[in-house]
Amino acid sequence: MAGRLKAPTGRYGGRSAEERKAERRRRFLDAALQLFGGAPGFRATTVAALSQAAGLSTRQFYEEFRTLEDVLAALHLEVNGWAEAAVAAAFAEAEPLPLVERVTVLFRAYARDVTSDPRRIRIAFVEIIGVSPRLEEQRLARRARWVELICTEANAAAARGDAAPRDYRLAATAFIGSVNGLLHDWSAGWVDASLDDVVEELVRLLVGILRPEGWVPGGPR
Repeated sequence: MAGRLKAPTGRYGGRSAEERKAERRRRFLDAALQLFGGAPGFRATTVAALSQAAGLSTRQFYEEFRTLEDVLAALHLEVNGWAEAAVAAAFAEAEPLPLVERVTVLFRAYARDVTSDPRRIRIAFVEIIGVSPRLEEQRLARRARWVELICTEANAAAARGDAAPRDYRLAATAFIGSVNGLLHDWSAGWVDASLDDVVEELVRLLVGILRPEGWVPGGPR
């Protein structure tokens, strides 16, 4: 009965079929970071061009992905995952600190990770936009995770008397939009400031949300 050939399952060159498959996938994702995050961008990249950049065949591409959109989706999740891991690693350092210092440590960890490679910013903030309803849903879902993180931290600060008690969801969503826009503009060279200056400004904005004018720390909860 005719059908799609099965991938080999034995060991070859000292590596299992699963290891070889993971390596191929990694090579496609690395090539996509270069092409989607740099030139020519997602919309101008073909399967043939991506396969060539990865040093693999188009047949091998279709063994790993169905479409280029699948590659962009995987890469977008990976870029966000790297940033989440950087913030999670910073929590140990930030845990005992006062609010402003805590926010600064956590946000600097995020900003440094995202801006460590301009291609990551392009994947997270530019190439993902407007591709399809599916990717828009994924983008909004990942943004919602960041909003939830800010709300969790804000509510914990409010419970300690370090921030004003309120529903932070709308403010957190607005703040994430500011973060995305400013970091993108800074990475593109449109903002004449150091990364520390950018982080400081965004932290000031967030602290202003947490501690509005007229609110007194330790006041009524």
